[in-house]
Formats: sequence, structure tokens, C-alpha cells
Amino acid sequence: MANEYEIKKQICEIGKRIYDRGMVAANDGNISVKLSDNEFLCTPTGVSKGFMTPEYICKVDAEGNVLQANGNFRPSSEIKMHMRVYKCRPDVNSVVHAHPSYATSFAIAGIPLTAPIMPEAVIALGCVPIAEYGTPSTNEIPDAVEKYLPYYDAVLLENHGALSFSVDLLSAYHKMESLEFYAELLYKARQLGGPKELSEAQVQRLYEIRRQFGLPGKHPANLCAELGGKCGGGCHAHCGSSSCSSKPSGDADVEKIVAEVTKKILSQMK
Repeated sequence: MANEYEIKKQICEIGKRIYDRGMVAANDGNISVKLSDNEFLCTPTGVSKGFMTPEYICKVDAEGNVLQANGNFRPSSEIKMHMRVYKCRPDVNSVVHAHPSYATSFAIAGIPLTAPIMPEAVIALGCVPIAEYGTPSTNEIPDAVEKYLPYYDAVLLENHGALSFSVDLLSAYHKMESLEFYAELLYKARQLGGPKELSEAQVQRLYEIRRQFGLPGKHPANLCAELGGKCGGGCHAHCGSSSCSSKPSGDADVEKIVAEVTKKILSQMK
């Protein structure tokens, strides 16, 4: 495992990538990495993510309290959002928040990314729902995001941006990059008359490939497996193109099974 200084360097490198790709402007966005159950490294507030050096990086505890910070550097007030992800998802070791232009445009328009338009997006991301709007720096955003965490590894933030999380920093960044690329393709396909979506059977085959790969994280393919195949086409089939919830919205039997799965997941988190 990389030492703490190396992780700080990685955070700066990813911050520069995010900035250089236009996923943030000025001082927007934030990144965090889990060191232990009570130690987390995070980017500071009021600093461009494209110009950071390791001494900029702060260390906080599980409540977001500062454990270490140089000079006037302080963690972003949005660290609450990161901490909620870590609390609800013990498998997550890094969180990335950015404002990629295409994905954020979908978030502003209130359109979740649920259309199955390319195999890579179906396998890697599944669906990307929209968490309801919350006031920055308050617990409204963590509260809005929380209900999506058991099912997804990326979430759009209504009128705000995007959030991705995974087993390590590079994977969390790659999800953000894939999310933006998916959003850009979907936007352009709509300008050309609308995308030709993959069929339910094609989506299910891709879900099976994902399961065979044993990829980490939360995904509609995992939910389908836990439901014994009763979810049909998973999020892709149930969300449609205009709405997406924290779970599939099928008939009463499916709702009951999903509730049971949710209870089981939450009990494992305690």
C-alpha cells in the first residue's frame, strides 16, 4: 500500500486531470481517500484542483473534523457528503466530486443517465440516478445521496454536479470520466435523432459478463442476482428515460423483495 505522502501526490495528480479535462472550474470539486476507519485525506476548500501540491491536502476524521492541515488550508464543507458515502459503503476507499459539463447538464435538466446505449457504460456504470437538490455545505446533500448508495457507484446531484466512488482513487476517477463520456455520447446521439438503445436481452447478457468479471461495487447486475432474476432488465428497464429512483419500480412483489434486500444490505453495514 502506498504511504500517506504518495497518496497525497496521487490526489494532486487526479485533481489536475479533473481540472485539465474541464470537469471543474476555478476552485470547484473535491477528492477524498480513506486511510483507515477514522482517517481520511481530502482536498482543501478555496483551492483550484489543478494547482495543488501534497502539502495542500488535509486529514480529517470520520466526522469531518480536522486532524491535520497546513497553514490556512481547511477541508471543503462538502466533506459531509464524502463521509456519508464512507459510512454507508464500507467497500469504498475514495470519493470524487466534480462538475463535468455534460453530466452536470443532465443533472440540471433533471434527466438521469439510464439509457443503455453502449456496452462499456452498461457494464461499468449501470445507471446513474439523480439525487434530489440539497443546499451545499449542509446535510441536505448527504441525506439526498444516501438512499442511492446501496445500489450505485455514481450519482448525479440535481442542479449541482456528479459524485463517483470506488475501491480506490483511480477507480473513482475513472467512473467520473466514464460518466462524463457517457453523458456526452447520449447528448450527441439525441442531436442526431435519438439513441438506438440496447435491448433488454442484450443488457442482461452484459450484466452476466459483469458478474463473470467479478467487478467490485454496486450495480443493477448485482441487484438482479439478489432478486433471483426477478428484476427484469434491472435499472435500465425500470427507470426509463425520464426518472430514476433508488430502486427498481416494478410490481408489488418486486418492491417487497427489494425492501428485503435493502434491509439485508443495511444490516450488514452496521
